[in-house]
Amino acid sequence: MFKKLIIIAVAAAFASAPLPALAQGKKDSVVMGMTLEPPGLDPTVAAAAAIAEVTLYNIYETLTKINEDGTVSPLLAESWTAAPDLKTYTFKLRKGVKFQNGEPFNSAAVKFSFERNAVATSTNKDKSLFQSFESIATPDADTVVIALKYSEPNFPFLMGQASASIVEPKSAPTDATQPIGTGPYQLGAWAKGSSITLNKWADYRNASAIKLSKVTIRFISDPAAQVAALLSGDVDAFPRVTAARSLAQFKADARFAVLIGGSKAKTIVGINEKRKPLDDVRVRRAILAAIDRKAMIDGAVDGFGTPIGSFYTPGSLGYVDTTGINPYDPEKAKKLLAEAGVTTPLELSLKLPPPPYARQGGEILAAQLAKVGIVAKIENVEWAQWLSQVFAPNGPHNYDLTIVSHVEPFDLVKLTEPDYYLGYQSPAFNDLYKKIMSTPDEAGRAKLLGEAQKMLATDAVAGFLFQPQWITIANKKLKGVWQQVPQFENDFSAWSWE
Repeated sequence: MFKKLIIIAVAAAFASAPLPALAQGKKDSVVMGMTLEPPGLDPTVAAAAAIAEVTLYNIYETLTKINEDGTVSPLLAESWTAAPDLKTYTFKLRKGVKFQNGEPFNSAAVKFSFERNAVATSTNKDKSLFQSFESIATPDADTVVIALKYSEPNFPFLMGQASASIVEPKSAPTDATQPIGTGPYQLGAWAKGSSITLNKWADYRNASAIKLSKVTIRFISDPAAQVAALLSGDVDAFPRVTAARSLAQFKADARFAVLIGGSKAKTIVGINEKRKPLDDVRVRRAILAAIDRKAMIDGAVDGFGTPIGSFYTPGSLGYVDTTGINPYDPEKAKKLLAEAGVTTPLELSLKLPPPPYARQGGEILAAQLAKVGIVAKIENVEWAQWLSQVFAPNGPHNYDLTIVSHVEPFDLVKLTEPDYYLGYQSPAFNDLYKKIMSTPDEAGRAKLLGEAQKMLATDAVAGFLFQPQWITIANKKLKGVWQQVPQFENDFSAWSWE
């Protein structure tokens, strides 16, 4: 009897013990690392790319979806057609879709979202795009017809960006902290300064296709801590990680996939042209002539960048190499400052956001400017401060110089906006941009885009530095993580464990 009791007890112990991972089924959660914490969770009211990294295609959805190769596929719109002049687009919406609060998704929600983005008080980073809509017609609940003031061949792509997320009208005022979308994930918890958790939405229209039931996003800004978190297994994937100096270690470790991808981003030295003497093109050209782009790329991003001379990147339609318009020439920089009547040393503020490329690049920039008689006084600020003090539309634009990466692919329009933080105002450029937008044929548009790039370089609108390459490191068994980066996003609906 005693032996029988022991056998029963042992059997019970085995039955209650956790089964090996393989017996329990495939892993269905992931921990991802991010450098910056988003300031809120509504990408239609704030510019920070970190918002899209958390929410785009996860909580919120858009009419179209941008894929890794830059192509566009249907999402909330099942299909669309364009008029021959590319000024009118008709979207047929997916039927039976609901928001996470139970409200229906329909053409009225699309119209509300886009009109909200266009009002005078809107803080949407692409407000000018939505203000370019001539009209938004909703002939029925499943159809939206958008008429534009100009031709826009990239319109389907633009409708897949985070700024075009479709929000639910009733919940819109609180989306920054309690986001409601049509996507496959809902906000679980937000531990400010630490992490965000997303949980799979059980009522998503295609819930069976979503493999991850939980995603935890940890915010780790320090490069050494990012590397440590990956090596320890605390983080499964880190898109756009700051680990260039540790690549050899990761490449030699069979646990990891190292993905190096291109981007449409433009890293620049922002110059506040509303302030003297920066309103003088000779002073701006002097700043550009003082910058050694190669040294900047080597020091700020460990060589992972391609030099640019304008607000445009290699591989884009109509790209021309404008790096030769403002080459590195310290002696020329000194002469230009003298011609402009500037007495050196010229003191300028250099306000830097948190990313390592900005902080490291700022140190290099300050050293380079010092050689031509410009003293750049470095001020490191947090992301929210940078957005409100430097970047915000109609904000104080309280800076002389800054360093930032603009990650949007099609943003030449920004330089036509009167309240853009660079302060560039050129009727000639505005007219040229209108010509670009009114030219639907690709060859004609490419030629005009080349002219625009040369004008921006000649006007020394900013210190154009480099097109960054982004490094992503992930557990080799995690599938669906992007290598190429046409825009900042992490589409968790496509992620799964091998």
